[in-house]
Amino acid sequence: MMQTSLVEWLRGQDDGFLAALLRARPDLAVPPPGDLTVLATRASIRASVQRACEDLGTVALTVLDALVLATAWRTPADATTSGAGLRGWLGADVDAATVAEGLAALRDRALAWGPDEAVSVVPAAADVVGPWPAGLGAPATGAAAGPELDTLLAGVGDDERKVLDVLAQGPPVGRSRNATGSTGPVGSLVDKGLLVRRDADTVELPRQVALALRGERPMGSLDLSRPDVPLRVRETSLVDGTGAGAALEFLRRTDLLLEWLARESVPVLRSGGFGVRELKRAAKAADTDEPTAALVLEILHAADLVGATESVTPEWLPTTTWDVWGTGPEESRWAVLAQAWLELPRLPGLVGRRDETGKPITALSDGPRRPPAARDRRRVLDALADLAPGTSVESPEDLARLLAWHAPRRGGRLRDETVGWTVAEATTIGVVALDALTTAGRVLLDPALRPDPAHPTRHPTELAAALHAALPAPVEEILLQADLTAVAPGRLSANLAHELAILAEVESAGGATVYRFTERSLRRALDTGRTADDVRAILEARSRTPVPQTLTYLVDDVARRHGRLRGGAVSCFLRSDNEVLLSEVLAHSAAEELGLRRIAPTVVVSSLPLAEVLDGLRAAGFSPAAEDAVGAVVDLGPKGRRTEPRLRRGTRDAGRVVDRSPTNRAEELVERLRAGDRLAGVRDSVAGRRELTGATGNLASLQEAVREGRTVWIGYVDAHGVAGDRVLAPVSVGGGYVEGRDALDGELRRIQLHRITSIAPVDAGSEQPAGRD
Repeated sequence: MMQTSLVEWLRGQDDGFLAALLRARPDLAVPPPGDLTVLATRASIRASVQRACEDLGTVALTVLDALVLATAWRTPADATTSGAGLRGWLGADVDAATVAEGLAALRDRALAWGPDEAVSVVPAAADVVGPWPAGLGAPATGAAAGPELDTLLAGVGDDERKVLDVLAQGPPVGRSRNATGSTGPVGSLVDKGLLVRRDADTVELPRQVALALRGERPMGSLDLSRPDVPLRVRETSLVDGTGAGAALEFLRRTDLLLEWLARESVPVLRSGGFGVRELKRAAKAADTDEPTAALVLEILHAADLVGATESVTPEWLPTTTWDVWGTGPEESRWAVLAQAWLELPRLPGLVGRRDETGKPITALSDGPRRPPAARDRRRVLDALADLAPGTSVESPEDLARLLAWHAPRRGGRLRDETVGWTVAEATTIGVVALDALTTAGRVLLDPALRPDPAHPTRHPTELAAALHAALPAPVEEILLQADLTAVAPGRLSANLAHELAILAEVESAGGATVYRFTERSLRRALDTGRTADDVRAILEARSRTPVPQTLTYLVDDVARRHGRLRGGAVSCFLRSDNEVLLSEVLAHSAAEELGLRRIAPTVVVSSLPLAEVLDGLRAAGFSPAAEDAVGAVVDLGPKGRRTEPRLRRGTRDAGRVVDRSPTNRAEELVERLRAGDRLAGVRDSVAGRRELTGATGNLASLQEAVREGRTVWIGYVDAHGVAGDRVLAPVSVGGGYVEGRDALDGELRRIQLHRITSIAPVDAGSEQPAGRD
């Protein structure tokens, strides 16, 4: 059986396969490999194989176990013959189509290679699979490996047989206090050689014994079929409508939380993050529970709508991005938040739990940070996207079981919990409704809609349009009631919602929002410059029912008392017992520039800072002085330059995921691999013909290559002292440089003559890859 090395097999694959391999195993592309030999070496490293196995499904992992048992990492295994080789290990329950499916997945990730008659796997696979592939122990010598094994098994007692049957199912090791003694079933089995003692308390079932007990199923009973999870089918319009309602409710809570942060003083913890008590207050302000409030905070921070101030005592505040984002339509604002959540490298579900030291994990701290979170979140949603529109699984537990079959090695100890968190968070946001993915959620998963790192809050039109199509048509009317409330029978238009947000308070939200008019809310409307007539006109124009008399009386009463006491903003004042002096100041041309106005015979005020007013008056010829609260003169002269302290924001960019991986240019990397492989072939072909002739000899060799139109291999040292080589077809030599076309990529290159260390002519056809391992 002829064995082909991994690098030889990779050379025989097309560029599309290599590009797909780099995307499936992105660690192979960092840093970009120089040639296919380097790529094959990286693909065989244990750490890389371990990462690649995390993406394998149950079928592929089972086939990999069988290949390890067949020692395909030493000699190729035959996958075509039933009852022998690979198929013999898998048993009769696994058909040829399943074997082909598993091998295809392994070959796509360069974990296995070769034709079906001679399949090889990387040697690191034996380490990654573990010491007990398929639950089988190590082969043993002695009685368990001899022809008398059947006789020994036939003579075991019932108690001994129970021990053997348990260990035969795997794992093959067990602990027993009788392991070192000769009494009991375990000790008896050790004495017979059917168990092997590993230490004073541990025994192991030899592989030959387990295989004899398993009979026609060497790897045990294998159920490789996809789990049959119960499904529910609903109308797509119902799912999208429910999701749209959840999206509107999520936006309402987001607005409440941002407004609360703008009013309150929420300090940043010394260890970073959002305090536990503050989270409770935030949840109350947003009319929700604490886990949802933590989710909203994490998303707002990821979308750069909330950040920490740069001061000695930093606080959590809305950013200036809120001012722009808040003016957009609902669907556009939601699109920004949904994308920020999808790409969030954190697990908000961890907030409230305790870390390894026993301290509570707080929102916006480093505790919930998990770099693979965005990948795992998308994986859960992709599983829902694979179902037909409107179709959902029965429960998140069923979905977790399905995902565990697709990738048993991925997720760690939080694998199943992450599935539940993702479904719950997606339902809160409106990406999932009734456990099914909404149409907007399907658009969100489109790879073409990944956010632009330069514009993280720019929303894709398609995503906003998907939610807009699911939203109900906005209504332009409300129903006023005699108890000073108004009912909005649906989603209000933007203008009407803005007016009601000023005139009334939200009493209950839902399909029909209830607003209540209070003295405080009406006073807020009057503070914006509206009059009582304006308020009554708005209510009469927007209400489908007559304006109740009680509401009219309330509006008139609040308006009658509003504004009788007035106030204005000033920055400083000027006072003098000499009224004539103040009149002289006000008559001066500088008074208008300084914004001076008289509010009493002996008092003048200005909206400018006091130091600026005093400087202006001194320039005009007056001699003012500054005083403190008790009338003592104070010096406002400059005290030297100051600068605000700058604090590093450890979590400022925690919510942004920028894909800088080289795999997004896989085709370009494949071209470099091919070029590097050709260069390696040339390097091997000229190894024995390299000339070290000095500067004069180099010049002569290059001039001869130009005259004859020959291609040469050039070894050189760059400006940093790093050795390199090129294959050039020289076109000119002079001025201390050789210029020529690179034979591998066609680019025009220039190399300084004094940096050339060796030269060798290249024979025709030697640019093909060398057959190297």
